[in-house]
Amino acid sequence: MGMQGGGGGGLQSEINVTPMVDVMLVLLIIFMVITPFLQSGVTVAIPRGMKNPDEDEAINKESAIIVAIPKDNTYYLGKTQVNLDDLKNQVEKALAHKKEEEKIVYIKSGVEVSYGEVVKVINAVREKGVDKIGLVADKVKKGSAQTAPPG
Repeated sequence: MGMQGGGGGGLQSEINVTPMVDVMLVLLIIFMVITPFLQSGVTVAIPRGMKNPDEDEAINKESAIIVAIPKDNTYYLGKTQVNLDDLKNQVEKALAHKKEEEKIVYIKSGVEVSYGEVVKVINAVREKGVDKIGLVADKVKKGSAQTAPPG
């Protein structure tokens, strides 16, 4: 009648965690070895106590002039793709009917865009007499702020 006799000891009701611990330790060691190889570029000490600035409410208005640079040599004014020369003319037209304190141009660029492309756009906007230029950045999320090591 089944498993009544013998030296089997019956069913075991405890979970055997030894194989799971072995697998976790192997994964931990693999990640510890691979992680230094994943870091690329130069390590830069980020300033301490970097807080999110207050959001400029003017950027949320329909009349805000926003220049987007999603990749090198690609420029958008609002949702319209333009080349650099047309960008200058379009910015000048958009600024023509604004008051002096409202003449702000916001520039946002993708992560992969080179610094030189952003400088080109800044220079193009400055040629048209704009002194107030806002650079748009994502807010730092809580818990993901990078700080420099102490010392």
